[in-house]
Amino acid sequence: MKCSLRGLAATLLIGFSLSAQQLPLKTGTYSAQLQLNQATSLPVRLTVEEKDKQRLLVIHNAEERIELKVSKREGDTLIVPFPNFDSELRFVTRKKRFIKGFWVNYNKTGNYRIPFEAAMIKNPEAITALPDANLSGNWETWFSPGTDDQEPAVGIFHQDGSRLTGTFLTETGDYRFLEGIVEKSSFYLSCFDGSHAFLITGSISGSALQGTFFSGKHYQTNWVSSRNDAFQLHDPDSLTQLKTDNSRISFTLKDIEGNNYSFPNPDVFNKVVIIQIMGTWCPNCLDETKYYKELYERYHDKGLEIISIGYEAAETFEEQAAKILRLKNRHDLAFKFLVGGKANKTLASEQFAMLNEVISFPTTIFIGKDGLVKRIHTGFNGPGTGAYYTEYVEKTNALIESLLVE
Repeated sequence: MKCSLRGLAATLLIGFSLSAQQLPLKTGTYSAQLQLNQATSLPVRLTVEEKDKQRLLVIHNAEERIELKVSKREGDTLIVPFPNFDSELRFVTRKKRFIKGFWVNYNKTGNYRIPFEAAMIKNPEAITALPDANLSGNWETWFSPGTDDQEPAVGIFHQDGSRLTGTFLTETGDYRFLEGIVEKSSFYLSCFDGSHAFLITGSISGSALQGTFFSGKHYQTNWVSSRNDAFQLHDPDSLTQLKTDNSRISFTLKDIEGNNYSFPNPDVFNKVVIIQIMGTWCPNCLDETKYYKELYERYHDKGLEIISIGYEAAETFEEQAAKILRLKNRHDLAFKFLVGGKANKTLASEQFAMLNEVISFPTTIFIGKDGLVKRIHTGFNGPGTGAYYTEYVEKTNALIESLLVE
């Protein structure tokens, strides 16, 4: 497994050079699915497109599009890595219009793979029955209701005819870009981005919803919702706190070259610092990192520093550092990266013992020029949340600007 992970990382770092002819599929729309279990399949909206003389697989999650390129061939099996995560599609093709194979996720243990297949279609499938209701709006939601593991969320849905899009906000991040269909009193939403394989099935009963949430083949739970525009989650700036008001952030970890890095240090004196606790396997962390790239490019010359600490789904330091380096190179990130270790919130809490607890990847600490903590933000609600994301960006930009002039 270690060799395969390193090989995958190397392939992603050097890029792709295969020609369009090496993806023997016709361009067009495909009906695709992941078979989560014998009775449940996750629909995937898939197209094959021509771009820069290469033929691409494109996965669509609402307004998100993920372009996939063939990296290599093993016999008659084509290997198509996801661009941001250690996972890939491995499949064979038939008659240039059929795909059959597996999605393999190397961030999961135990040879984690889910059957994947697709067939070209001339026209999208027609909706056989009109919806009984319009689900647009905000919904108070509880996952695993009535259990010790119950979790609150806000469902944000937009329905246009039978097409349904939206996401769920939770106190540790959002479910990113979901899309699906409403027919009569039944509906589904799904997302497949190389890390998440989410399927939410549900039924409508008046002003209430209920159904089942599937995460890949390894997890499922019940959920319920009711219309409630006033329902709010806890403030994400209130969940993780300093144990005492005068606590300061300090730690010593290794950078991706293996050198010790201690914080604070003279390089950050009189600087505004963002410390991001994250993992490259985490889609919410990736959304946050893309935003922090924009922050860094806008404010670094004015005194902003960003230190990103990766907690990774790999056993050795070398593999953990390779995953972080791949993220850094792929997205051309200029800020500082450190290796936290294994993807484990208990480990992160131990390393940041001045905090009450690290309850989510990502968690971000904002530090002023005086070295004092100004804000600790748990989770991240990304662009799939629409106005929530826009509000967070505006609020955080304003915070950074105010700290820079103090």
